[in-house]
Amino acid sequence: MNYQLEVCIDNVESLHSAIQGGATRIELCSSLALGGLTPSYGLMKQSARISPIPIYAMIRPRQGDFLYNSEEMAIMLDDIDAAANAGLQGVVFGVLTAQGEVNHEQSAQLIQHAKQRGLGVTFHRAIDQCADVRQALNTIIELGCERVLTSGLASQVEEGIATLAEMVTLAQGRIQIMAGAGLNADNVTRIVQQTGVQEVHLSGKTTRPSRMQLQVANAKMGQANLDDFVIPVTNPQTIAQVAEQLKAL
Repeated sequence: MNYQLEVCIDNVESLHSAIQGGATRIELCSSLALGGLTPSYGLMKQSARISPIPIYAMIRPRQGDFLYNSEEMAIMLDDIDAAANAGLQGVVFGVLTAQGEVNHEQSAQLIQHAKQRGLGVTFHRAIDQCADVRQALNTIIELGCERVLTSGLASQVEEGIATLAEMVTLAQGRIQIMAGAGLNADNVTRIVQQTGVQEVHLSGKTTRPSRMQLQVANAKMGQANLDDFVIPVTNPQTIAQVAEQLKAL
């Protein structure tokens, strides 16, 4: 069986590392520390130039919940255009109602716009914040998404194995269930075998030190507890280890 290995990244250095490690698809973001936000047009365009594998751009205009107003929806539609203009293959988003249901009207608008631009669509882990995962999954299938990224409603994918297996059964091949959140080489085999998923998702994050010779400690660029001279990057060995486990199945 051909398993899909999606790697989420938020910088161009990590793109090279993910490809080197054996990724079969990229989820392109900014700010992975916030769960992933929309990447810049420049990052989209440069990534499209480099990558031999499909790239799906995160369409998420801000951190926080997935309840969006009309202005935020307009931003998301424009960002879908940016992904298409940059030459990417798809987009990733999720929109909910205040009651924790998939927002059918907004989702349909975004999906139609993406498909008109020739883009594939993944519904992301917003499903893990839904009140009724079965109803949410049926709505996402009805809307025509290719796949849904989920941890099985858990904080870590290992804790959501039973729900993931149920989702695969409910999907009946109408949509791909992609498992992610805390997935690694130690648990990927058990997750795939016990759930039946054919697609998995991880970041494989590590850090590297800055190459700056002068490192000024007093002038912080953001939160005080973050080190501006530690760069988060994808570890190609981490990705390669997961890829090897998938090849052995």
